[in-house]
Amino acid sequence: MAGPKLPTAADLAQPEPIEVLSRPFLRFASLSAAGGLVLIVCTVAAMLWANSSAHESYHHFFHVEKLTVGFAELTLSKSLGHWINDALMALFFFVVGLEIKREILVGELASPRKAALPIAAALGGMIGPALIFVAFNTGEPTLRGWGVPMATDIAFALGILSLLGNRIPVSLKVFLTSLAIADDLGALIVIALFYTEELATNYLLYAGGVTLGMITLNALRVRSPWVYFFFGLALWYFVFKSGVHATIAGVVGAMTIPASARVGAKGYLTATRDALTKFESLSESPDHDVTTSGEQRASVWAIHKSSLQVMPVLHRLEDAIHPYTVFLVIPIFALANAGVELHGGLGENLLNKNSMGVVIGLFIGKPVGIVLFSLIAVKLGVASLPRGVSWRHILGAGCLGGVGFTMALFIGNLAFADSPDDLTHTKLAVLVGSALSAIAGLAILATCRKQPAQVSTEA
Repeated sequence: MAGPKLPTAADLAQPEPIEVLSRPFLRFASLSAAGGLVLIVCTVAAMLWANSSAHESYHHFFHVEKLTVGFAELTLSKSLGHWINDALMALFFFVVGLEIKREILVGELASPRKAALPIAAALGGMIGPALIFVAFNTGEPTLRGWGVPMATDIAFALGILSLLGNRIPVSLKVFLTSLAIADDLGALIVIALFYTEELATNYLLYAGGVTLGMITLNALRVRSPWVYFFFGLALWYFVFKSGVHATIAGVVGAMTIPASARVGAKGYLTATRDALTKFESLSESPDHDVTTSGEQRASVWAIHKSSLQVMPVLHRLEDAIHPYTVFLVIPIFALANAGVELHGGLGENLLNKNSMGVVIGLFIGKPVGIVLFSLIAVKLGVASLPRGVSWRHILGAGCLGGVGFTMALFIGNLAFADSPDDLTHTKLAVLVGSALSAIAGLAILATCRKQPAQVSTEA
């Protein structure tokens, strides 16, 4: 996650006309809930399109029309929906991988004591919904969808949490973020182990070789993002051909991205001060154009290079790509996958074992599992509640954990790719279960009072 925004030189200057025109959009994009709002709009648009008189165009556009990419023998021809789910979503999973690595190295998952509570909560939030789904679907072909209600949509959950503003302690946001990231890691393991059909071991070996090459690049301190990009393309192709879902390549690739800086704080300060001193000594007037001075341009470039060298590639990529995943990748995914064509009415599509397992798994299984496993971890003494967080906060966050949406729809596509009716029921159940969870979480947290200081870990 990016830190607080500091003013740049452009912020201190007179705004350009394009900046004035784009200011409302930039302000909207800066809102914590903005990504969730865009996601909701695309979901509603998909539902309206799929159930309108133009419903055939929706299915044809995303799931019938082929898009061919490649050259020579490396050509791939897939529907637009497949490209979105297999390729575009790999970018989303790449950012997820970067977040997981950052949290493990320097975040809330770096310390065993701090990581214990969100990991325990995530584990309970996966086991609880899965058991409920299995209870509904034992002996049924739909049992394959047991992984659907296990997922938490971090963007949606945090967006809803942000609506409560200062009523919610920062420590709860950190807890929910860490829980969702640990949940994502668990979901990725489930996808890799249980939703892979047939393995082509030769391509899997090729993918392993590319991964080893990327690890070697990291060990040699290669820090150019473009080098990792081209290796990442090869990794994605080999993973795609291997039979493992191609988005796993995004996570694997993210784990090889350098997380250390080229220079430390002291070196950065020294080099930047020298460059600024040189720049200032050459200033003829406060507003003159630096392009008139070659030495000043050199000073600016020195500062630019030093800034790149002090920021790890992992953080640079996460900050650069994250907005595109929030405002482009995930909304496009929702538009392509959330369009459920209803036949027979809402009740008929929900009153079946598959749908009930998903809805109750998300709405009941998630909060029960999260609270129960958190309570066990605290009682065993391996974890403690974050400062300012009560058990009511944990229950509310547990309900928000039931907002599965993106990951739940994704796993549903894998589980029921060959069963259109079951996939329709799953998608609708994910939407309903996520909506109920969001409402419940918002209602519970709205009644919470911010804790004054340290809260007891007693239930």
